[in-house]
Amino acid sequence: MNRVLFPIALLLAFGVMKLPAERALAAQRRQMDATEIAGPGLRGRVGQLGFTAALSGFRAVVADYLFIQAHVAWERTEWGRLLFLFRQVTTLQPHVPLFWEMGAWHMAWNASAAAMSDASQPRAALRVKAQREYFALGKDFLERGVQNNPDSAELWEALARLYHDKLNDHEHASECYAKAASLPGAHSYDRRFSAYELSYCEGRERDAYEKLRALYDEGAKGRPPTLIRRLMFLEEKLGVPPEQRVSD
Repeated sequence: MNRVLFPIALLLAFGVMKLPAERALAAQRRQMDATEIAGPGLRGRVGQLGFTAALSGFRAVVADYLFIQAHVAWERTEWGRLLFLFRQVTTLQPHVPLFWEMGAWHMAWNASAAAMSDASQPRAALRVKAQREYFALGKDFLERGVQNNPDSAELWEALARLYHDKLNDHEHASECYAKAASLPGAHSYDRRFSAYELSYCEGRERDAYEKLRALYDEGAKGRPPTLIRRLMFLEEKLGVPPEQRVSD
């Protein structure tokens, strides 16, 4: 009997816990203009403090529930609802890096790609504008993510990727990779990627060369082909004497 009653009890409990979430979400949605692609400044208008207070006893459970709903919204390409849900998820659980990273990924990669292939918008300029707005939303998620989780190497690395992949900002990408490299749990390549990004910054070639050369001098494990190619490029550009250059 217990084996039958236990799962039923769990379902009933979860149904009760969903009620505050659904009511708060309905109130939030009524405050939003459904026709607007919400910009970063809009988050102050959605009543986050009231939303959090209403769900104070169920924050983790409701955040997980909304995260599942966000996945459904992604499958349906409901970008406005997806943004709304991830804003609530990150408000409820601001110290879970995964939620910030996923929100940014959906906005800056998925929604932005959908905007550029939107057949209902014949004007290329407006598609590009929408794409850039989604880039900005992704950046906003990650910037707020690192504010709430300054020791998260994964969030700093995600911000570096966004600067590189979407904003073509090598200097900030380098800074973010360097920050990631300084934190516990960083990937071994973060330090190297920081130097790569710096090598694309006009006027920073000497700094990049010194960082890459230091990595090269650490030994064979620090000598992947990309590092050698960037070093050789910088050696040529900086006029490094032949006897001081690396060999491939």
